[in-house]
Amino acid sequence: MADTATFQQVQKIFTAHLRDPERHPAPADVEDRRMAIYRELFYHNVESFMADSFPLLRALFDEVEWHALIRAYFAEHKARTPLFPQMPREFVAWLEQARPHAERLPFLVELAHFEWMELAVALSDDEIPTEGIDTEGDLLADAPVLSPLARLLVYRYPVHRITPDNCPREAPPEPTCLIVYRDRDDDTGFLAINPITARLVELLQNPVPRSGRRILEHIAAEIGHPQPDRIVAFGLETLGGLRQRDIVLGTRPAAVE
Repeated sequence: MADTATFQQVQKIFTAHLRDPERHPAPADVEDRRMAIYRELFYHNVESFMADSFPLLRALFDEVEWHALIRAYFAEHKARTPLFPQMPREFVAWLEQARPHAERLPFLVELAHFEWMELAVALSDDEIPTEGIDTEGDLLADAPVLSPLARLLVYRYPVHRITPDNCPREAPPEPTCLIVYRDRDDDTGFLAINPITARLVELLQNPVPRSGRRILEHIAAEIGHPQPDRIVAFGLETLGGLRQRDIVLGTRPAAVE
C-alpha cells in the first residue's frame, strides 16, 4: 500500500512538471536529460496539433505569443478526454474560460470555435442518409431535409474574414451567420448567409417535417413582410442553392397539419 501511494505521488510530481516545468520541479530521482525528452515530446505533440487544428488562430500570433498561449493551456486546463481528435474542443473550452488576449483580440474565442466546427464536421462519423429522401423533390410542396453534416453558426464577429491584417476591435451591428458543412464527396466548406436564411435553416432543424412553403410563410409572418410571396420566392431560390451544396439533401413528405 505504501509503495502504491509513493508511486502515485511520483506520478503527480512527474505530470505536474510536464505540464508546467517553470512552477513544478521534476522528481528528484529522475535525470534531467530524460525529463527533457518527456517535456519536449509532450509539449511538441500538443503544440503542433493545435497549430494544425487552428491555422487562422496561429497566424495571429508571433512565436513567443503562440508558445506562451499553448503553454498556458497545457499548464492550466484539465482535459476531460485523452483523445487527440477531441483536443480542439478542450482548447476552445479553455479559451472560453481563460479569455486570453481579450482586449487585443476580442473575437478570439469565436474564431477558435469556428475552426473547431470546421474540423468537427470534417471528422464527424455522421453520414448523409439516402433512404426516404427525394433528391429532386419539390422544395415548397414537400419538407426539405437538412443534412446531419451541416452546422448553423452565429457569431458577433465576421470570423471567416479575420486575418492578421483584419482584426476588428469592435463587433459590427449585424451578427455573422455561417453554415459549416460536408458534402457527398466529403469536402468540407462554409457558407456565409443572412439572418433570414439562418432562420430558415434553424426551422429546418425541427424534427417535425414541414413543407418548405409553410416554413417560408412562417418566416414572412415573423418579420411582418407585406408581400409573403416574395419571401417564398426568395426562399425557394435559397433552398435550391443549399441543395446544390448538399446542405439540404432533398425532400420527404411533409407532416399533415
